[in-house]
Amino acid sequence: MASQSTDHILMIKPAIFYKNNQTIKSNHYQVESDDEDIKIITIKAIKEFNDFKLELESHGITISVYEGSKECPDHIFPNWFTTFEDKTMQIFSMLAPNRRTEKTPEIISDLKKEYKLSDNYSSYEDQNIFLEGTSSMVFDRVNNIVYSGLSPRTDKDLLKSYCKNNSYDLVLVETESHKGAPIYHTDVFMFIGTGVIGICYEVIKPEYREVIKEKVGRYHKVMEISKEQILDFCGNALEAKDRDGNLYLIMSSRAHGALEKNQLSMLNNFYTKIIHSDLPTIEKYGGGSARCMLSELF
Repeated sequence: MASQSTDHILMIKPAIFYKNNQTIKSNHYQVESDDEDIKIITIKAIKEFNDFKLELESHGITISVYEGSKECPDHIFPNWFTTFEDKTMQIFSMLAPNRRTEKTPEIISDLKKEYKLSDNYSSYEDQNIFLEGTSSMVFDRVNNIVYSGLSPRTDKDLLKSYCKNNSYDLVLVETESHKGAPIYHTDVFMFIGTGVIGICYEVIKPEYREVIKEKVGRYHKVMEISKEQILDFCGNALEAKDRDGNLYLIMSSRAHGALEKNQLSMLNNFYTKIIHSDLPTIEKYGGGSARCMLSELF
């Protein structure tokens, strides 16, 4: 039987980190202006990265770390590829030019030692067509469903073609962020675990809500997240397991602190523990949180 989560995670340690001006137009969760020196931002981000990595490892989760490039301010977010249990991998198209360079030959070559590259969608970048991997698509790996919110980073036609070619049932929605535009990535407003889904219905346009409510409730218990909690990255979480198969939910300390008691109580029914780490610099300048920093190695 397919597994929703893995005990092995890839992380990329940033060589540099700062607000990426090439992504801020579509990412409404990045800070609008810099108030710190890039060197200071990078030092803080590296410390947050190291603390997060150690916290995950302390719970029996295996972490493989690659060194980031100084040309890639968002290298810390490895959402440009995904792996599967059949030991294949896929590479995706990215909107920002400086995010396309994150797909370094060194990392790809190393991954290909274990995974067969079954598809590479990078050529769509030349046509301005984008599908940003595990952030554009949230995978229900057990039930072969892809959930996705349209945005400048998620092309409707390519998404439909991807799901058809890979035998996924697609649940497609449109969203509206606190700034009135589409939410840039699906993993901002929902996560999927083995037994539970966390999702914010309030940011999904009303005409799509009933369909997605029926779908997520068919196979999982549902924890509703408010639109205010989205601003604290409560939807940006990932399930992982330790070497003994115990399940954990991973999120930032900011997200954990924003959860209500009843939400925490519900999640505790499904997880050995909620692992969280403080990521204020990464969240502020990157507009992404814990899940964005983790790529599953199946």
